[in-house]
Amino acid sequence: MLRSVASDGDRRAFEELYRRYAPWLTARMRGRCADAGIVDDVVQETFLAVWRGSARYREDGDAAGWLWRIASRRLVDALRGAGARGRLRQTLARLRHRDEASAEDHVLAGVEHGDLAGALVRLSPELRAVLQATVVDGLTTREAAVLLGIPPGTVKTRAMRARRQLREALA
Repeated sequence: MLRSVASDGDRRAFEELYRRYAPWLTARMRGRCADAGIVDDVVQETFLAVWRGSARYREDGDAAGWLWRIASRRLVDALRGAGARGRLRQTLARLRHRDEASAEDHVLAGVEHGDLAGALVRLSPELRAVLQATVVDGLTTREAAVLLGIPPGTVKTRAMRARRQLREALA
């Protein structure tokens, strides 16, 4: 049966191999891993490797042992990958919570508690123009500097001053 699957790609022989060994392999894998989704993926990948011929069968070996070796290696790979993805998610979550809200977030939060339109009107025209260019229009500091005809450092200073005044006005 295994010879005809491996050499000829015999579909019936493959289906018989799957019917005979998939339940057994699934049960053994579930003894090693509690995540049924990972186990199902590993069993499927094991039989795909057999079908594609990427897993080579030696004629003197036991079919169950051969399938077990393929599946156990794939399970280790899956668990390593899941562990790395989980650690990455945890690290990103910690970083996300550590970040402070941006000035724009503070301004938008202030909309709920204050009068944004009134605070904007009280800004000088120079500060309003910088906010318009950088926040509303989404221009970079350099692009805003070219548009407004002022040095990039002045754009940064005015933006910082405008945000500070807005924060104070909306607090």
